Amino acid sequence: MQTVNIHEAKTHLSRLVEQAAEGESFIIAKAGKPLVKVVALNAPESGQQKRLGFMAGQIEVPDDFDRMGESEIARLFEGEA
Repeated sequence: MQTVNIHEAKTHLSRLVEQAAEGESFIIAKAGKPLVKVVALNAPESGQQKRLGFMAGQIEVPDDFDRMGESEIARLFEGEA
């Protein structure tokens, strides 16, 4: 992600806004310290993306999933090598 200082942002605001609108967000910094992040309005905020079911139909969970490696786990908890 591109970081620009305030002076550069003021000088190139139109270009930067156009890039952000196309999905290339950027950060405006003052004296090297990030202050704000500019993103397109239609872009989801981080942590807001719905990911539930994003791999539906691509993986299969076996019926014995909750028992897989049961003996190995028990052996490790009992301290056997």
